[in-house]
Amino acid sequence: MKRKSDEALGMSAPISRRDLLHGAAAAGLAAALPGLDAVASVASTRVPAAADYPPVRTGMRGSHPGSFEAAHALAREGASFPAPTDIDESYDVVIVGAGISGLAAAHFYRERFGAASRVLLLENHDDFGGHARRNEFHQAGKMRLSLGGTHNLEWWQFSETVKTFLDVHGVDVDAMREQQQFRYGRTAPNSPAMWFDRETYGVDRLVARCDLTFPGPAPEVIDQIPISPAGHEQLKAFYQRRENVLGDMDEEAAEAYLRSISYPEFLQRHGGLDPEVTQLFDKLVHGSWGLELRALSAMECFWDGLPGTHLLGEEPETDAWDYPAAMWPDGNASLARLQVARLIPEVAAGTDANNVAVARFNYARLDRPGAEVRLRLNATVINTSSDGDDVAVTYYRDGRVERVTAKHCILACYNAIIPHLCPTLPEEQKDALAYQVKHPLVLTNVLIRNTDALDQLGIDAVDCPGRLHASLFTFRGINNGGYRHDINDSGPVSLVFWGTISPPPDAIDVKAQLRASREAMLRLSFEDYEREVRTVLDGLLGPAGFDVARDVLAITVNRWPHGYAYEYLDLWDEDWPEGEAPHEIARQPFGRIAIANSDAGASAYTHVAIDEAYRAVTELPGQAT
Repeated sequence: MKRKSDEALGMSAPISRRDLLHGAAAAGLAAALPGLDAVASVASTRVPAAADYPPVRTGMRGSHPGSFEAAHALAREGASFPAPTDIDESYDVVIVGAGISGLAAAHFYRERFGAASRVLLLENHDDFGGHARRNEFHQAGKMRLSLGGTHNLEWWQFSETVKTFLDVHGVDVDAMREQQQFRYGRTAPNSPAMWFDRETYGVDRLVARCDLTFPGPAPEVIDQIPISPAGHEQLKAFYQRRENVLGDMDEEAAEAYLRSISYPEFLQRHGGLDPEVTQLFDKLVHGSWGLELRALSAMECFWDGLPGTHLLGEEPETDAWDYPAAMWPDGNASLARLQVARLIPEVAAGTDANNVAVARFNYARLDRPGAEVRLRLNATVINTSSDGDDVAVTYYRDGRVERVTAKHCILACYNAIIPHLCPTLPEEQKDALAYQVKHPLVLTNVLIRNTDALDQLGIDAVDCPGRLHASLFTFRGINNGGYRHDINDSGPVSLVFWGTISPPPDAIDVKAQLRASREAMLRLSFEDYEREVRTVLDGLLGPAGFDVARDVLAITVNRWPHGYAYEYLDLWDEDWPEGEAPHEIARQPFGRIAIANSDAGASAYTHVAIDEAYRAVTELPGQAT
């Protein structure tokens, strides 16, 4: 039986004017740089976007067309840009990147050098917040929010700097958690579940209450998984065993061994599972790590809660899954909004932590002439140079190359682009900056008309081991910031398709895997993502009455080819002495230029981005006021 045609899946709507504008921006870059081809295809969208309010834009978001072409021309093609026009603007600091770290750097800079400091933030995307991207839907007649990237506050890891920073912005983590019912879609009676597709497994099959974490699915559930009978028996035996397969090793030797072997290899060598069975686990951390499990050691996976410690003489925890992070209904976009509202009050007067999720932001006020803090969108920095008492910052915007000067510059962009922006950096620092390869991440939000089909099936979280996105879940039950969407609301809801792109089998080392995933992500058009999610929803929910052509109201693809910060991994990285790790060498200040981002902390967390912003500001030369 063939899958439905594109028309039957509801993919016949026309390209909108917004996407033509994105295409025009790319074409303008090609005209400015002879020899550089324009973007080959332009993403389509289903709902016209308000030209002055990016959060409601649908289609291809995240690293959207128009946001990365200039950087790629610089880094990949070695392109030379036209001579810049010096504009009549000067600042105390220019901050490259208006994500969480860049916005935090603006806050800390004004704390150190005075609230009257003149600050310019340059952001290559058409919205602020970096990976903390807000997705706002109105297609159902009521506002529905969803997350487009960074979305957790791991409060138990906060430094005193971060605690103070959040206090200043009115963030009460305890109050947020009290108003939070969301558990990554693990509240329905048959979730978590797994859906197996016929292209990969020979049959479309939803298997309810199929959770591969310990203690594992019930035997009768395992029998429903479309693998061989031998695979069924292997998986049952794996969960039932209690022994110490490393009993002949002392604790130190056992730990060293577990750090030297990949998790799938451990399952095959010591868990008695054939590759037919271990492939079920391959994508379990696609969303949380942006990696396949072959890139992680057995020890890393055990720390992450994956099964196997019952084969090491331990009795693993069997408590219900819980991740106690605090969240907003638009992910950490609300934190970025609180930062902008504090830095540039006229953008959203009266905004605080109690109404930030529903406040309307006037983007026309972000870059107002004469303001002490200005935030300039769609501006891709292509060069920074520190000479004496000034820093010159050159950027590409709207077909023009412009240059501004400042006393200081903070690079709050990702590490790998920095050597191309600062070509006079020491070679050792350039090598260190290039060492970290970011983990690609994609969150595709699909606004559906109602949850009737999901409720009939009793599910709200599903793993899809054979599909492009590793998992999906309903996003509701976060009632803070003035917004409410109850966990049991059966009306319109965003289904979040979450994960990364699987690298090819011949990508062996982790960086080859990450680069291959990134290139695959960039090759996919919006139509490719749309076809994928519609196909999955038709196969998964169609049997319960979901009409994919009627019940899908909007689709937003948040692709982040440079997503999570690179964290050092057991199988691939050395254990460097303190002060000698690549990220520590990479983040050293250069003249009047400092570096602030989560890469600088080698850790993909919001609190790390804030801590690194504070460090960067303290490293700048000059006297505090």
